[in-house]
Amino acid sequence: MTAESTRAKHEEKCCPRCRTAFTCKVGDVANCQCAEVKVSAETHAFLATTQYDCLCKNCLAHYEHLIKVARSHRFPTQREMLIEGLHYYKENGFWVFTELYHLLRGRCCGSGCRHCVYGFKKEVLDKL
Repeated sequence: MTAESTRAKHEEKCCPRCRTAFTCKVGDVANCQCAEVKVSAETHAFLATTQYDCLCKNCLAHYEHLIKVARSHRFPTQREMLIEGLHYYKENGFWVFTELYHLLRGRCCGSGCRHCVYGFKKEVLDKL
């Protein structure tokens, strides 16, 4: 493969999670920005369950960290088990569930939650 054909496979993308612009080097993955982040098999498996395409290196690192944090927690099966600041926070009298809560839940509820770790957004769900 020539250098020119490799560059032709590079794409300018926008991270679907944080909206940061980056270059996806699908034709040269070893030199892609995503190769800068060591991602565990567990994180790869999780990302395969999401709606995300390519993520920027910062979001990949974020998910790697979130997966590590999740290893030391269990999904709260009863309201009394919910920990404010860990599983949720309060905003204008409403409970807002965190990314960790959604990750521990193990699946998307399809409600378009603000901190959905699966990449489902309300505007996407409305189109279905």
